[in-house]
Amino acid sequence: MEWMCHCSSFLLSPEKPNSACSLSLNYALVILNQSLPRFAPLLWDHAHVRVCADGGANRVYDEMPLFFPHQQPSHVRSRYKPDAIKGDMDSIRREVLDFYAKLGTKIIDESHDQDTTDLHKCVTYMRDLTPKVDGSEQCILVAGALGGRFDHEIGNINVLCRFSNTRIILLSDDCLIHLLPKNRHHKIFIQSSIEGPHCGLIPIGMPSGSSTTTGLKWDLKDTAMRFGGLISTSNVVKGEIVTVQSDSDLLWTISIKKL
Repeated sequence: MEWMCHCSSFLLSPEKPNSACSLSLNYALVILNQSLPRFAPLLWDHAHVRVCADGGANRVYDEMPLFFPHQQPSHVRSRYKPDAIKGDMDSIRREVLDFYAKLGTKIIDESHDQDTTDLHKCVTYMRDLTPKVDGSEQCILVAGALGGRFDHEIGNINVLCRFSNTRIILLSDDCLIHLLPKNRHHKIFIQSSIEGPHCGLIPIGMPSGSSTTTGLKWDLKDTAMRFGGLISTSNVVKGEIVTVQSDSDLLWTISIKKL
């Protein structure tokens, strides 16, 4: 079975590449309608395409200037202009919509589709829009995906499962989550300066009959995991590389340090 590598180098400055992680990914950014994480400008700089999901545009308009208190808010808003705003348009304020539309942002009204979430709509758009650059894989970063209403969080996690063949990383100020598909073995390069040590592995979609890891304080060794039984929460990374093998899809989560 092939190995799939993972690395949180998008939390590092683009000017300081990580030599330990050789992944070459084409990043795209989706911003949801939750408070922007403190590293939102960094995610923006890494991304080639930036899309706001409906009310996420309000967050960019209101909160991006707060990261640059010594600059004119209008200048910051013009600089951090999303490429597109997509969703059912029930949350975005009219003045925000008009502001970005005048700057050339593409407005995509999907109010006719009430069967999918705004994140689902944005991921579909990203997959169709973003080309692979120099053979690199696409990776969709989702800011504001965690926190707030629990049903929204579960909906966002469900998108990971709906698009299991696409790299999607859900981010909050405190942690990140992404899927480890069962059809690959996984090697996770830990960026110890910015993430960890707390982590977890959670079966999703079905119980895991057998999961094995290396690099954790409490490694799994052909361990069964299921809701109502054992799941690996409050674990701790020990080194620079974690490996994971499982017969079911797992969610990987790791804390993000407050520097």
